[in-house]
Amino acid sequence: MSEYAAHRVENDAAFEGVEVPGLRAEFFRRPEGERVESVGRYTFDGRDLLLAWGYVDEEHCRHNAVVAADGCWQPPVDGCPQVELITDGQAVVGLAVRSPSGEWVRVRR
Repeated sequence: MSEYAAHRVENDAAFEGVEVPGLRAEFFRRPEGERVESVGRYTFDGRDLLLAWGYVDEEHCRHNAVVAADGCWQPPVDGCPQVELITDGQAVVGLAVRSPSGEWVRVRR
């Protein structure tokens, strides 16, 4: 990450257009030839949750890595992670992210 420049930060960031209280998204960029690489680091209430990276001109993530429930980073995998909102009635209270091992990592307020 030290080779990337901070681009923007979103507190209570949105997932698929829905604000998720406690989700912080930090975006970093760096030039790579004629393209721009991007990394998104996602934390929930200060706890590491997910990294997703690729190029800004691509619609979806090229790779991602998830922190498992035990706090250890899982190996990076291709594509975007599978993510679902956790709701309590109509209120969004957290996220569930599927790790490469198939484990659902749930974070909520």
